Amino acid sequence: MRLGVMCSGNGTNFENIVTHPNCNKDEVVLMIYNKKKCGAVKRAAKWGIPHCYVSHKDEDRMIELFKAWNVDLIILAGYMRVIKNPDEFPVPIINVHPSLLPKYKGLHAVEQAMESGEGVTGCTVHYVNEELDGGEIIKQAEVPIFEDD
Repeated sequence: MRLGVMCSGNGTNFENIVTHPNCNKDEVVLMIYNKKKCGAVKRAAKWGIPHCYVSHKDEDRMIELFKAWNVDLIILAGYMRVIKNPDEFPVPIINVHPSLLPKYKGLHAVEQAMESGEGVTGCTVHYVNEELDGGEIIKQAEVPIFEDD
């Protein structure tokens, strides 16, 4: 499978994808980032993965690149923007979100869970659709919240 990944931040999720035993760095064929100071760039370079900057406003360019690299699946790994037209992309897009959706959509999900007094939070992998963090859930896992967190 040929994976395309989109990042905005430090790139820890990106590197976890690249180094996961069920994946390998050769499957990740392209990483697109939308912030000039994106930490995932250093991680992509470290693993020899092609990467490029594309403004979050230029979805047509993203689509063009993913088509050119023949990706089979796009993963949002810390990509901090909403995809406006996910149906226009050539392949399915999945997102890694740090909450047990449908709770705590959008930004600061972990903080929201902690402030609410929840005993657990978690992570959700879901398909991306037009609704913010509203696509079909693929998998979820709980993570306990401890008093000293």
